[in-house]
This record gives sequence, C-alpha cells and structure tokens, in this order.
Amino acid sequence: MFLRALCDCVVNFTTETRRTRRFTEITLCSSVNSVPPWLFPAHEIQRAQRITEIMTQKIINDISYRIIGCAIEVHKHLGPGLLESVYHNCMMDELATTNLSFQSHVAVPINYKGRQIAEPLRLDLLVENLIVVELKAVEAMHPVYSAQLLSYLKLADKPKGLLINFHKENISKSAISMVTKLFQTFPK
Repeated sequence: MFLRALCDCVVNFTTETRRTRRFTEITLCSSVNSVPPWLFPAHEIQRAQRITEIMTQKIINDISYRIIGCAIEVHKHLGPGLLESVYHNCMMDELATTNLSFQSHVAVPINYKGRQIAEPLRLDLLVENLIVVELKAVEAMHPVYSAQLLSYLKLADKPKGLLINFHKENISKSAISMVTKLFQTFPK
C-alpha cells in the first residue's frame, strides 16, 4: 500500500547537491493530500499543493515579486560590482531559502523547421517552472539583453521573465519584467 501511494504521488524526485546544501525538487501529482506526512517536509507538500492549484496571473506576479525580493536581499548583502556567477550562486541560495523551486542553467533547444540546430541556449534560472530569470552584472543595460530574454521566453514557452542587473544601486527599479502571450491566457 505504501509503495502504491508513493508511486501514485511522486512523479519526479531530483536532488542536486551543491556544496553542503541540498536543493530538492519534488513534483507531486494532483493527489498531494494522499502523501504520508512523514515522507516529505511540510513545506514541500505545501509547495506542491500551491503548484497544483489553478495558475493565475496574480500567482505568477506574486512569484515574480518574491524573486525580486530575493535579488534585493542578495544585493543588500553583496552590493554592486561582483561577477555574475557570484550573484547567480547567491540567488540560488536565496531562492532555496524562500522555498521557491528552481532550475539553474536550463538548456532550451533551438528548433528550426522541425530540426534541432546548434547548441541549446542556457537560461540562468527557471523558477517554479514558470518564470525565466536572466541575471546580469553590467554597467549599462543594452537592448539586446531584453531581446535575449524575450527570445528565451518564446523558445522555452514560459509566461513571464525577469531581467535583473546587479550592477545598479536599486534592484527593484532597474529590474525588467516581460510577459508573453501565454501570460494573457491565464485568468487574472
């Protein structure tokens, strides 16, 4: 019975070890409530329940708000002027601390006329399998960065993206948010 419940509920379980901290992503099916409470931590079950709810524009925007909060926290402790990879590692730690699931350096294939060409593109972060986050640590934001994010959103078929530059004094004012037509299909 236990094995049956486990097989019914756990669809995907991946663990990545990074330094001494473990980042765990658990994706559960719609019967989240049938998971034995001792099997997974309560915050993972709550996150899975949140994901299985109907997705709305408000929920996506709330997740974006939390991501920007994570970026502000990282910027508050480190300040501007470091390498993008340092901010990337700190963002991963902050996202894990706030119980947001994410994937780092996600490969997005480029399909041309039904064929995969070239090497896949790499997204900096994909948060809650919804929001593409591109991190920068540059003095001036070039318009090509916005075009890059828009291309990533279309290729990955995600509703929203954030472009965050850590080389600015105010992260919340300099962050660029973009949505696709997919975002408009979600209820408000």
